Amino acid sequence: MKKLQQLFKQIDGKGYKAYKSIQGEYEFHRYELMIDYVQGDPFASPSKIRIIIPDEYYKIKREWKSERHRKIYTEDKIARSVADAIHQNHISVNGSGKSGMISIDKPGQEILERTAVTIDEKHTTICLMVGLPANGRRINGREAEKLFFDVLPKLLKESVFSIKEHEIEEVVQLADQHQTIREKMKENNWMVFVADGAILPRKSGVSNRPMHQAVPFYSPEEKRVSISIPHRDEPISGMAIEKGIVLIVGGGYHGKSTLLNAIERGVYHHIKGDGREYVLTDPDAVKVRAEDGRGVQHVNISPFINNLPHEQTTKAFSTENASGSTSQAANVVEALEAGATTLLMDEDTSATNFMIRDQRMKELVVDKKEPITPFIDKVKQLKEQKNVSSILVMGGSGDYFDVADDVIMMENYKPALVTERAKSIAAKYPTSAQITTGDFGDLPRRTFLPSSFSTGRKGKVQAKGLKSVLIDRDLLDLSGVEQLVDSSQTRAIAEMIKYLEHSKKSKDISLAALLDELERLMNEKGLHAFAKFPDQHPGDLARPRRFEIAAAFNRIRKANVKDI
Repeated sequence: MKKLQQLFKQIDGKGYKAYKSIQGEYEFHRYELMIDYVQGDPFASPSKIRIIIPDEYYKIKREWKSERHRKIYTEDKIARSVADAIHQNHISVNGSGKSGMISIDKPGQEILERTAVTIDEKHTTICLMVGLPANGRRINGREAEKLFFDVLPKLLKESVFSIKEHEIEEVVQLADQHQTIREKMKENNWMVFVADGAILPRKSGVSNRPMHQAVPFYSPEEKRVSISIPHRDEPISGMAIEKGIVLIVGGGYHGKSTLLNAIERGVYHHIKGDGREYVLTDPDAVKVRAEDGRGVQHVNISPFINNLPHEQTTKAFSTENASGSTSQAANVVEALEAGATTLLMDEDTSATNFMIRDQRMKELVVDKKEPITPFIDKVKQLKEQKNVSSILVMGGSGDYFDVADDVIMMENYKPALVTERAKSIAAKYPTSAQITTGDFGDLPRRTFLPSSFSTGRKGKVQAKGLKSVLIDRDLLDLSGVEQLVDSSQTRAIAEMIKYLEHSKKSKDISLAALLDELERLMNEKGLHAFAKFPDQHPGDLARPRRFEIAAAFNRIRKANVKDI
């Protein structure tokens, strides 16, 4: 502490780059301070520091960290407490640029594995970003001393050192409950569980918080199950959806897409009070949509599209500008290649000619002139031959009644099971859909050659918010990847691209095997395994699923892909 105070006095008034001299390790009362990275300019990205608290000063009980799911929830709780303390405190440090700024990678509604806070056997590490104070481009040593010796200790006192045991007990109990529900889902072959009383609508299109005065969800009696979960006197009840082909139908604005959106987010766990904390989905469920204009690299879309004009192959299909139908076909096949076991689709974001083709159109455009085999003709093959389920929002086509195992109708945000009624309507008005009985075909085994991950002469890879990554001068567009929910996941994907360029891990192995390897690294070494300096925590990464990683790789326009 004294050494750092002395340094601030020595460099006060000097040019900003003199701040580099404070980089290093300092011992404070109750914690160690690691200054890992010092910004080069008061207007540049802020400096990175770590607060390392030994167990003797902040005891993390063994049972809170002995199991992986409990440890992640405990880390998440600490990160939220620090973020709340920063938000609630007015930081009165003066200066130019980012002077006095303090931030942490704040979690959203989902509970994700992050690098913002990490717990090991003996320590709790908190990663922060700080703006080192300056007047113009000269060091303000007095304000820097105030930042590190007054503001930071106050924030820690009001956050991590103030968390009560019962608050952490509450989150690890939620972790246990989520774990138990997932085990029951696996035992009973359920792909979705939506608890009675869940609040599914969100506050607005730009807020992921629950809508006030929303209609709570209650299961149809025929689909209601009860699950005994730990730390709760009464069993939890709700709707269980078995694996298979499920339609969500209903009029416009009655809650069809709202239910599907909750289901697609149910691959992640949510905090208490979110409204969807007991909405859980098959973790290998993937939302698929049409994505006009996306690049496609060497994908076998022949199960859905054949006989393109000019004899263009669809067994190794590539394009710089995919149509709605070809992009959705590619998205389905890529999801299956990555290991998806449930497909989620909403007709509002799907290509109509990919989903359905009615009798009148077949009369006008005969089959031999139509290259597209619609999804309705293939959905049963996926279920029976590949053990892949589908949940589809349908408001305009009843042809899917014939292939559905369950039909759930939403009316005023209330679900009803209408399978029998839908089947009787299907019998009354026969469809022209031809349910394919042949073989769906083998799933692709592609490899991404190491050159796919080239970052150019400057090695520049930078996440730009949630939905894009800049690779050299090329923008990787992830706007169609709907289950990417946190910009820190996008940053982690950017770090993986840099890691793969240097490690050459992708050489001669399939994409599925590459995803397995990346997941192994995350499980064994954590997300900082991909950082430039692995002994330092990057602090702003969150774990993406293998499906969003694969989706990013598949959208690299310069990717060099071949079959194995």
